[in-house]
Amino acid sequence: MVTYKVLFIDVEKKDWKIKEYPIPPYLGVVDIGVRIHLEELESWKYDILDSKNALFLGTGPFAGGKIFGTHRMVAIFKSPESYGLHVSEVGGVGYKFIGSGINGIVIIGKSPKPVLIFIEGKEKTEVNFKELEEEELYQIFKEYKNETGAYALTLWLLEEYNKFFLENNARAIVVGPGAFQTRLGALVSIDVNPAKKELIIGSEDFAGRGGAGSVLAQTHNVVAIIAGGNIKPDLPKTFLSIKEFNKYFKSITGRDFISAVNSATVKYRFNPKIGTGGTFGSNYPHYKEWLLSFGYNSIYLKKNFRKKIAELILENYWKPFKEKTSERSKAWKTCGEPCPVACKKIWNTKKVDYEPFHGIGPLIGVFDLDIASHIVDFMDKTGIDAIGAGHIVIFILEAINKGLLKPEEVGITCLPNLDPFILNPERWKINGKIALEILSNLIEKKTEVLKLIAELGLREAIQKLNIKYEERIEKIGLSFYDIAIYQPYGEKGYMTPNFYWTPGFVLPIFVTGKYWTEYSLAFGSPEEFAKLVYERAIKELGISNAGFCRFHRGWAENFLENIYKLIGIEDFEEKMKEVYKNIALYNIKAKAIPQHLEGEKGIDIFYTLAEELNVQSWADRFIKDKRRTYQEWFERFFITYLGFIGLSSKEI
Repeated sequence: MVTYKVLFIDVEKKDWKIKEYPIPPYLGVVDIGVRIHLEELESWKYDILDSKNALFLGTGPFAGGKIFGTHRMVAIFKSPESYGLHVSEVGGVGYKFIGSGINGIVIIGKSPKPVLIFIEGKEKTEVNFKELEEEELYQIFKEYKNETGAYALTLWLLEEYNKFFLENNARAIVVGPGAFQTRLGALVSIDVNPAKKELIIGSEDFAGRGGAGSVLAQTHNVVAIIAGGNIKPDLPKTFLSIKEFNKYFKSITGRDFISAVNSATVKYRFNPKIGTGGTFGSNYPHYKEWLLSFGYNSIYLKKNFRKKIAELILENYWKPFKEKTSERSKAWKTCGEPCPVACKKIWNTKKVDYEPFHGIGPLIGVFDLDIASHIVDFMDKTGIDAIGAGHIVIFILEAINKGLLKPEEVGITCLPNLDPFILNPERWKINGKIALEILSNLIEKKTEVLKLIAELGLREAIQKLNIKYEERIEKIGLSFYDIAIYQPYGEKGYMTPNFYWTPGFVLPIFVTGKYWTEYSLAFGSPEEFAKLVYERAIKELGISNAGFCRFHRGWAENFLENIYKLIGIEDFEEKMKEVYKNIALYNIKAKAIPQHLEGEKGIDIFYTLAEELNVQSWADRFIKDKRRTYQEWFERFFITYLGFIGLSSKEI
């Protein structure tokens, strides 16, 4: 039996206790985190900023062993965006955190001053607290030794508490100023070299989706959790040796483990067919004319013209990346755990992934890696979710472009260029300059409009903007709803989707903003699609619950049942269905129930895809009555989806 140890920390009282959860019957990090929220703390009862709301952080049950990709830190929390339970992950952190002697952390209470939490594992686990003055914290954020924001705070911690890092092989999870100022706050973790007092740039990773950083900062006033030590987890010997695990893996699959890993992770490591790797390197040549650009408005363009835009993206955005990161330097890093994939591809010291660079790249008409890198660096150091921030930027750019907002209302002095037909990347560069201004102004809450978005989130801000600018809306014939892409939950909650042209990412289901859905380029009957969405969600949940990196899903997904048998758990996938149902029940209690899409563009994702894929039966119906057809499709989808979960529409 594996014992999962959870450290409950009350940062207001500055006390703590450890509670043990045996595996089995508990299943892993998501299962335990969900049950703590749903049953023990009942956090669904409380407002996001109520000190009784909790943030759970945990590793998978295999952390501390030798299996590749098993050291993600998983955050489970009531989201300040969706108002429901959300799951977000940060890579590699568990590799050092597990030495503290604990598997999970629950943060409750609110510290009167910004606080640092030190968790040290020697003969036993010890916890200490250090409060900062707010002025000191913001001075560090402003600049410390040529770094800013979350990076500056990590460097300051490394130097100020170097002995702790050295003796405990420790790593920190921190927040940036964006976590205090917006609902988009990310958890930021950068691996470090304590001996040299250096940040390992390129190893940094983020749990950004859903706003976990905002919960840690605003709800609890915690700015950093630093953990490490030399306590070894109590794991079966099969997990403690690659040789032993390979023997077990081979006995079941007939394949060598390391060969299977290398084969399954080609996309993220290096694909010789395209000469590069990683999500950025792989996605652009794969999706081509299906890439979203110019505020999702590419969905209205003919395929031949989209191909021209794709050619510009590949030539100006992807090819320089390939040449510099794969052909010349091979500047690759891992997230901090030993792993053969080395998925972090570095451009001029900046880690490059598809979605952060797409949201402020081609999505806003920027096809220049230097410009995009500068914007992503700002988002990372500020500590905000890059996907959510990308949605805010393009929403504002289009609102200005359509005349719903004026430049001065968001603190900028020039107009964006969102015209795809000029086919001129030089003339689109202005959008990058404006994007950086918007993000900077958002963090500073420089205007009334940006203050609304920062403090309330995108959907509630849109609700208020629709009232405030009612005359403009009537004159233009377009509302703020119609230019934003998000899934609505309850009265005020929302989540912004990943940047793919597929209904799976814009469908309001119980956990969105991540890959717990069917995300292939497909459109079909709502009943068939509901089955695909549910099945994919359970598979992805299984990977998260194990604390596995999803880049390893190619070999791990179908092997999880066998891995879990080694710690006494049978019928793992069936048990994951119960975990997913518990998430749904939590969100129902929290009144974060999925709603119909509110804007035209979100609905247009459906009908344009039906047309593009020649699903004529649905395409014809969309042409006749777009909204009614979408509503029928979604209602049929949602009833079927609820049925798979084991719920009915009457229960919500």
